[in-house]
Amino acid sequence: MENKAKLIAFYLPQFHPIPENDKWWGKGFTEWTNVGKAKPLFSGHYQPRVPKDLGYYDLRVPETRKQQADLAKEFGIGGFCYWHYWFGNGKRLIERPFNEVVASGEPDFPFCLAWANESWKGFAHGLKNRNMLIEQLYPGVEDFENHFNELLPAFKDKRYIKVDGKPLFMIYKPLANEEIKTFIKVWRKLAKENGLEDFYFIGHNNDAKIPVEDVFEVGVDGVNTVRLDNYQLKERGQFERLFQHARKQLLNTPQRYSYKKVSEFFTVPEVDCIDNVYPSIVTGWDHSPRSHKEGLILTDFTPENFSIHVQNVLDIVENKPEEHKIVFIKSWNEWAEGNYLEPDMKWGVKFLEILKEKIKL
Repeated sequence: MENKAKLIAFYLPQFHPIPENDKWWGKGFTEWTNVGKAKPLFSGHYQPRVPKDLGYYDLRVPETRKQQADLAKEFGIGGFCYWHYWFGNGKRLIERPFNEVVASGEPDFPFCLAWANESWKGFAHGLKNRNMLIEQLYPGVEDFENHFNELLPAFKDKRYIKVDGKPLFMIYKPLANEEIKTFIKVWRKLAKENGLEDFYFIGHNNDAKIPVEDVFEVGVDGVNTVRLDNYQLKERGQFERLFQHARKQLLNTPQRYSYKKVSEFFTVPEVDCIDNVYPSIVTGWDHSPRSHKEGLILTDFTPENFSIHVQNVLDIVENKPEEHKIVFIKSWNEWAEGNYLEPDMKWGVKFLEILKEKIKL
């Protein structure tokens, strides 16, 4: 049997109301609020995005979570990597969907966790300023232990994704704080004390200026690369920089680039072919529903251009050992970032069909 890549899609659990979002944004706020109010900012700009098969769902509904898993499974995705928000001192947000997945045993679909260890502030989180909504803290060993204990039922779940026999746990900002090194050591110790072989820590790296070697120094076992900014960093010329700046100032529109052009730089084959470096498939990008003119937009995200990118990524991992033939998909359902695979009214399941075709199900 052919040794196929395992595709793990990042999953945003934001699509249900919580008291904090009610307070910050108004009662009933979810990501759909941003998605629904988006408007085209230039000729040909694909906004608003309207969901098709799953509709404007609420992740408190078990049937919705099952539909998502069934759809992902049908088109060859091997599991979801749920974004997990632990801000320190026991504070979690938008945890309900994942907690219910663990407690109920449904859907029967593989999963793992990515700790989104980032403060919520600035335009990345929909603000028009740099104010802080909630700060990411690293209070020390006792908090790390509490964090582990809260998630232990998930780590022991038969659905939890393992690499080399160890639960996969991703850290979004592995270089954010020196305490992360302590966090990793504490969790490795706790894993062995609680019947787990160890953890397989993966450091997320979405900054093309940071080499993967720097991420490994924190003590992780692997690195996941996402290079949305690689084109701007390496290939964008002086003229294009000036043109983008002028267009943003004069027309009040965000920076925009061709997906076809920049996707060539999403991978660095000589790095991503390393056994424990895990590249990403990027499912488009349009941050304008959250950030208006401050965001980045990738135009011409079409099935044809996506197909080329998917093939490039799969070629890079083709010769890796089976356990490390992992590709992350960014993302399954980041609708307010224009970064999703779920069917929309324009394209339906075309992008999912490309994945299925490329991994030869």
